[in-house]
Amino acid sequence: MATEAIVALLSAIGEPLRLTNAQIADPRADELLVKIAGTGICHTDLTVQHGRFPSPVPIILGHEGSGVVVAVGDDVGDIAVDDNVVLTFMSCGVCSSCRSDDPAYCEKFGQLNMGGYREDGSSATCCNGHEVAGHFFGQSSFATYALVNRRNAVKVRPDAPIHMLGPLGCGLQTGAGTILNALKPEKGSSCVIFGGGGVGLSAVMAARLVGCDPIILCEPVESRRALGLELGATIAIDPRAEGDISARLMELCGGGVDVICDTTGIPAMIEAAVQALGIGGKLGLVGMNSMDAMATLSVVSILSKGLTIKGVIEGDSNPRIFIPYLVDLFMAGEFPLDRLISFFDISQINEAFAAQEKGAAIKPILTFAS
Repeated sequence: MATEAIVALLSAIGEPLRLTNAQIADPRADELLVKIAGTGICHTDLTVQHGRFPSPVPIILGHEGSGVVVAVGDDVGDIAVDDNVVLTFMSCGVCSSCRSDDPAYCEKFGQLNMGGYREDGSSATCCNGHEVAGHFFGQSSFATYALVNRRNAVKVRPDAPIHMLGPLGCGLQTGAGTILNALKPEKGSSCVIFGGGGVGLSAVMAARLVGCDPIILCEPVESRRALGLELGATIAIDPRAEGDISARLMELCGGGVDVICDTTGIPAMIEAAVQALGIGGKLGLVGMNSMDAMATLSVVSILSKGLTIKGVIEGDSNPRIFIPYLVDLFMAGEFPLDRLISFFDISQINEAFAAQEKGAAIKPILTFAS
């Protein structure tokens, strides 16, 4: 028997999202149905709405959901009804990357996360009698209920506030994981983060946990620079106010930066990062400004300084391990993700999208009145 749900449907590229009724099929053996308590808005949701990412429409977006399990299939492992879960990206579980505990580099990542459908091409969700793409990042969590696979549901401790944990499934694990899993700076290393959104500020908090010094946040919005300083940055600068951002960073870091996390995807910032890195420096590329963005990098700088330039998806994380770890840090007061959050009712979804796009909200979370 199908579950009745309210979903925020994107009917066509460029249109506002609208709330509508939907029917979600019962879980298959490896699936579970989750009542959504809260779901974050990520920049990727905006890029799909604007047609900058190749996903089908009509589609139900949302990929930072969290909530309570209300139904399970026969083969979902240790997840049971009434468990609290954070929903994350989908992976196939059988390719070489998945078998090596690197699910963020699943060979079918694009199909399973951006395609909007199950791996077999089906969807569990219908609106007005018509099937819609209801498996965005394996969850389509802009909805009162989401049907997910056991592979992209992560059980978390029951005493954590489940309604605010959804962003750990994507944006916050991306920022924190880029520092902790991908770049792995040593204590006392200099660290620069380009961009003070949810991903960048999560990287700031992770750099503080490591003990990096200095931690420099490059962010044009003054309020985000101020928050970054409260969350662990030791220096916050406006890159627009610097004539030569590379030279300024090298000056602040005694000749060269040890690690840089770029969350902007802006080619000029990436080029500046390569110039600013010191001997043996590492650059983690997290953001994507556009599908065809191109940066011109100095081969001499890369070779002569022995640089490492690494693309990072989902923080190089294994969500089943990393998300509960971040929840534990949050509950211990060491990863204050609540400082990034603004809450919106699901009925305000288009206002929340606008706040995210304009920078008025760092990490909007949609909640549900009932």
